[in-house]
Amino acid sequence: MEIKHIFEPTPLQCGQAVLSMVTGKSVSQIVALLENERETTLKEMFFVLEKSGFEVSKERKAVHKKEELPRLCFLSLETPKCWHWSLYCDGVFYDPEYGVLEDFPPSNRQYFWEIKTQD
Repeated sequence: MEIKHIFEPTPLQCGQAVLSMVTGKSVSQIVALLENERETTLKEMFFVLEKSGFEVSKERKAVHKKEELPRLCFLSLETPKCWHWSLYCDGVFYDPEYGVLEDFPPSNRQYFWEIKTQD
């Protein structure tokens, strides 16, 4: 799967940016779909991904090393400022705040939910 990195338009739109990167919809389309321009909930993450045709594991898993991650997943990270959504695909982190990274963005605890693709 090819991911085009998107920075969060506002500090509260990391979830919308992650959903945009996965689905190919614009951040404004995600905001309109959710009727939410602020923090996204886990339920909203599942809703958009499933509505866009993705199968998503409902099991939250803790992770410490990137080698433990599946091919595609979204992450919930406890950053120094707040909890934050991020995306991982094929060995690369696509973070709405920090950019494209080789390893986890700065965070104390990391959890993920696998996104299954058809390919």
